[in-house]
Amino acid sequence: MPIGSALGGLFGQSPIKPLQAHIRKAHQCAELLVPFTEALIAADWTLASDTQQKISALEKEADELKREIRRRLPKSLFLSFPREDLLDLLSSQDKVANKAKDIAGLMYGRRMTIPQPLAESMLRYVRASVAASSQAVKAIGELDELIETGFGGHEIKLVEKLIADLDNLEQDTDEQQVVIRNQLFAIEKELHAVDVMFLYRIIEEVGELADRAQRVGGQLQMLLAR
Repeated sequence: MPIGSALGGLFGQSPIKPLQAHIRKAHQCAELLVPFTEALIAADWTLASDTQQKISALEKEADELKREIRRRLPKSLFLSFPREDLLDLLSSQDKVANKAKDIAGLMYGRRMTIPQPLAESMLRYVRASVAASSQAVKAIGELDELIETGFGGHEIKLVEKLIADLDNLEQDTDEQQVVIRNQLFAIEKELHAVDVMFLYRIIEEVGELADRAQRVGGQLQMLLAR
């Protein structure tokens, strides 16, 4: 079904539904980084290529959703927050998909391999970053209920807990980043200098994926504060 047709039905209910559809699409990009990383560790370039192409295709779909949401969003919304805040939240969500695409594109484009001493830690690190993205989906998934309850009662406490858990997940990726950087430092003399440089860059980029998921929670928290 074309993106526009699908959104037509969603917008008939609420502009929040398309926003939730978009964060789910962005997360689909992120979660494919796990099998992508597994393929790189196994040096399975066929699987790596297929997965990278899927991530790229999903990112394009997320972009189409973003454009349709911007195009269809009314200039005046009778919501509990300004239209601009909704667009800022959409932009934050979109950056999750963009970062996942960038990571996969860089790693596959350079045919990067993960040194065996780093393999387990790297996979754990990627999974932690993807977990942050998943938590962002859960938080945004409560937005319609939050509006229906007038930003009060049990629902707001639930959303605040989801955002706090998202912050904790991002903190976990920060801690794992320190560990894996230290592990790379310990073996970097055994590797080609250019490979080391790009491995450090990928470690940073995976951390930024979690940061971008956390920013989705931050934007949602700003809505709660208004």
